[in-house]
Amino acid sequence: MSNFTNLTLSPQVLQAITEMGFEEMTPIQAQVIPYALDNKDVIGQAQTGTGKTAAFGIPLVERIQTNVHYVQALVLAPTRELAMQVAEELNRIGQVKGIRSLPVYGGQEIDRQIRAMRTYPQIIVATPGRLLDHLRRRTVRLQNVNFVVLDEADEMLNMGFIEDIEKILEQTPAERQTMLFSATMPEAIRNLAKRFMRDALQVAAPVNELTVSAIEQFYTEAKEGQKFDFLCRLLDTSAPGSSIVFGRTKRRVDEVSEALIKRGYAAMGIHGDLTQSKRDMVMRSFREGTIDILVATDVAARGLDIEGVSHIYNFDIPQDPESYVHRVGRTGRAGRSGQATTFVTPRELDLLRVIERRINRKIKRRPSPSFSEALEGQRRLSMEKLLQIVEEGAIEHYTSAAEALLARADSVALVAAALKMLTKEPDETPVMITEDIPLRSQRRPRPAHSTPHYPRPRTHRDTRGRSQSSYRND
Repeated sequence: MSNFTNLTLSPQVLQAITEMGFEEMTPIQAQVIPYALDNKDVIGQAQTGTGKTAAFGIPLVERIQTNVHYVQALVLAPTRELAMQVAEELNRIGQVKGIRSLPVYGGQEIDRQIRAMRTYPQIIVATPGRLLDHLRRRTVRLQNVNFVVLDEADEMLNMGFIEDIEKILEQTPAERQTMLFSATMPEAIRNLAKRFMRDALQVAAPVNELTVSAIEQFYTEAKEGQKFDFLCRLLDTSAPGSSIVFGRTKRRVDEVSEALIKRGYAAMGIHGDLTQSKRDMVMRSFREGTIDILVATDVAARGLDIEGVSHIYNFDIPQDPESYVHRVGRTGRAGRSGQATTFVTPRELDLLRVIERRINRKIKRRPSPSFSEALEGQRRLSMEKLLQIVEEGAIEHYTSAAEALLARADSVALVAAALKMLTKEPDETPVMITEDIPLRSQRRPRPAHSTPHYPRPRTHRDTRGRSQSSYRND
């Protein structure tokens, strides 16, 4: 059974997944969906990118009632980015049936989320910490939840969320259906499943080797405050065509795109906080070549299929190998060559090794170009422009002016002046990029009884070394 039409799905759900472009089920979907539709608990061992969101999302949307006004399903995710991704896909699956999913995560005003609750979403996709805040305030009630999904359970374990998850599950009905998905199955996850699941069926998606073999891949080691200057030098040296720069957060995307514009690059940023009309405008500008550089978060770039992207720059290293492959896969399409460069802080080198092991490939180290190398790259580009114009011809209207100039100055001096005029010299205008905390390959679990976290003053440091205080609140 590999076709969705072979499942007992409603016409509304079938229409939605058809509009999403789904045709045949992935292995994890073929194993999970029939059992989940039969109201059975399921443990799925699956990596990101195997279609696991639809594996639990399709049966979840199928079985939700539209004529009641309370939360019927809860999905727990480790990060705000994943919560937003999952909510977006569940909204697409439920769009025809009229099922709404609401992402709930830290970093967004809680009052805004409380107001959104009053629109009666049937599904909440939440990070554990923020959901506990709502439960303490009694702004979310779980007594009518029939379905619970734990997504990327091992990551929630690594982040110290197990005790939070237990507190949340204790507030849900015992007779609920529970589905758990995890890339690995450590003992703590197995114990959690034994305690909160009933006769769960365990399935595993085949682990396919992640490969991006057609793409040249490099990394550049850089301290946090060096990244932006290094990015600009690479842009000047490589003279790429259409490029995508990936940032970890929405604030990062805004700051990097604004800084690139300040230094004279044709760039725009895209992330989940932009309106749909603004996102459409940015993507249209990028596709039409009005801008050369798109700065994006993983969430905003999810599903992008743009031809002609020559270079990918990971301004921030992605959190997992699957995200790395997703980013890098935006280039090197349709048999074309592509190149990807990842900036890695010394603290993140272990995470780079994890990615290398997962893709079964060594990523080459690339030293950062110097100022003089960047300038030489721009000179080379100017020379190529001049030669291209000569090859294309259609310059006869300028020959008489050229002859007049040659009568007044040396030919070498004239060509040098033309190159100077065409060459974009590297710009070192000071810009403000907020320092971000580097990732670790293994996060420390939170203490069992931690005090509330409040934003604390944090130092911004520009590329000249000057600092300015602000508050961190991603």
